[in-house]
Amino acid sequence: MTLTKTRTAAASTLAAAGLLLTLAACSTPAATQSAPSSSASAPASASASASAGPCAGVKVVVDSASLKQSAADTSACVPVDGPTLASDVLGKAAVKIEGTTKYPTSFACRVNGVPAADFDIKHKGGTTREACDDKNTISYWALWVEPAAGTWAYAQEGLDSLKLSPGESLELLYTVDNEPAAPAA
Repeated sequence: MTLTKTRTAAASTLAAAGLLLTLAACSTPAATQSAPSSSASAPASASASASAGPCAGVKVVVDSASLKQSAADTSACVPVDGPTLASDVLGKAAVKIEGTTKYPTSFACRVNGVPAADFDIKHKGGTTREACDDKNTISYWALWVEPAAGTWAYAQEGLDSLKLSPGESLELLYTVDNEPAAPAA
């Protein structure tokens, strides 16, 4: 069984159990896609870029990777006092999530409108478009978590159940044909 088939089978099984978060996505070309006004700048509650230094709250990173869709990309430090749902952390960072048909609050099909329904996503087998119908296993928004003193791990819960604590990082990373395999260090 190929790596793609293995990941797909595992994702389907665990998603049904509500444990594995595989984030499906779709996009429009950068030339025709503009940043939503809510993501043009981080809100006052999400301090400057997460790359500007240590984050006492939750560091949030959205990386469209090979899609190169700047409308989705963001980095922010979101102040939190204790364990906070990932969906709430993303909301405070002004990251707009559109879920899938089957999992409207757990998975991310689109992040800040990326990728749009009419965007051709290039992959090893050709191109695909995301319909947010839970059938796209070639390209998706992957959810990653990094503990305060640890390494990135694929999230085992959905956006509506995953809790993050101060000092942790959360990354939505667009993945095509299982690449990139993990967030950059």
